[in-house]
Parts: sequence; structure tokens; C-alpha cells
Amino acid sequence: MQEKLILVSNDDGYDALGIEALIDVAKEFGRIVAVAPVEGRSGMSHAISIKNPLRLNKLWEKENVSMYSCSGTPVDSVKLALDQVLDRKPDLLVSGINHGSNASISIIYSGTMGAALEGCINGIPSIGFSVLDHSRNADFTLAKKYARVIIEKVLQNGLPENVGLNVNFPVIPENEFKGIKICMQTTGVWKEEFDKRKDPSKQDYYWLTGFFKNHEPENETTDEWALTHNYASVVPVKVDFTSYPAIEILKSWNL
Repeated sequence: MQEKLILVSNDDGYDALGIEALIDVAKEFGRIVAVAPVEGRSGMSHAISIKNPLRLNKLWEKENVSMYSCSGTPVDSVKLALDQVLDRKPDLLVSGINHGSNASISIIYSGTMGAALEGCINGIPSIGFSVLDHSRNADFTLAKKYARVIIEKVLQNGLPENVGLNVNFPVIPENEFKGIKICMQTTGVWKEEFDKRKDPSKQDYYWLTGFFKNHEPENETTDEWALTHNYASVVPVKVDFTSYPAIEILKSWNL
């Protein structure tokens, strides 16, 4: 049987502890090729580089793992991997482990999930992993243990066409962890608040701050509820943005 080929990427950069943790788990299942941004590219969503040339560097290879850096975005990294690095289509794409939550509406801003959804577009079973800790030295102990379970299940069963998984882990002691919960994406919004400041030359600049407003905090079927109550959340997400019910509504307008 042919050895599994697993593509790994992220948005925190090739040297982040999160991608190191994910490689450590994924290499138990096959050969690893990791292609990740040369530095942090959080919030890049599905951005690609059009006006700037991309640089790809092989950094090291050891123990059935190859690591490359890409000068572009997470999606650039996946595209370059598929076109220039890999010798065949990978059996799995995993992205992360992201330093910080990608639950609820954060998925549309996330470079981690952008990379995962690029895998879906190319017909690759894909998973984005995140932990609810933004610190560079985030604790990935719990995430590693249960990412292993999810990876194994996806390799065994596959995923529906154009569907990936958005997986988020709370950062709690394992004895408080209640398990993995299959969820819906929470309805909510980031309420931006721009902190206006002055630079040394007295020119205005703005620093993005804000908070997440959960529109359904009591809904036990959502990812935010699961994470708040010490579960890991698994949300199946799809590439197709079409609102099928709205098609019939628009047809009734007789445009």
C-alpha cells in the first residue's frame, strides 16, 4: 500500500510552535510536506499574491518530513505546494495548529482556514486546527491528542466533496475536557473599534481592536457554546457559498 502523503500549512509562519505540533501528530500517518509562510500571515483569508513574485525555499528535510517557506500567503503556500513541490495529489491537507480561535465568523478572516479551503477546492480532504490561545507559547497538549483522533477518522472515511473541517480546541486541563462536539457555526460578528493614535511625526494612525458579539450565546448546537463549555468544536464547512433557498426568492422577483 502506498504511503499516505500529507500536506501541512498554516498562517502563523513555518517556525510557529503550532505547525511544529501539527507535524508531530500528522507524521504518524505518512510522509509530510509542509509549505508555510515565511512569517505570520494571520487574517489573510483566501488572499493570493498577484502583483508580487513568490519565493519558495526548502529549509530542511528529516525523518520523512520536508519543510518549505513561502514568501506569500497561506493559500499561495498551498498552491505552490500542489504545483511545484508535491509529486502527486496529497491524501490529506492539515492547516494550523493556529494560535487563536477560528470559531464562528472568524473563519472568513482566517488564513489557516483559507489554506484548508484551498485544499477542498482541489478535492483534498482538509482540516483546519486552532486553539483558543494567541500566545506564541500556546499549550498544544490537548489539541495534539485529539487532532490525532480526527486525522485518523478523516483518513479512514474521507470527507464529502468540497467540505472541510474547522476544528477548535479550548485550552483547559485534560481532566476538564468533555470531548469532541460536532457543531454549527455560531451567528455573530466582530465589532471593530479602531484605536486612533499619533506617530512621532504627529500623523494619525489606527490600531484595530474590538470584541466578538455572539448573537446566540445559549444555542447549544454552536461552536462558541461548545468551546465555552469545554468541548472541542468541529464544524463542517463548504466551499460553495450559494444560498439555495434564496435562488427561489430571487426568481420570484421576475428580474
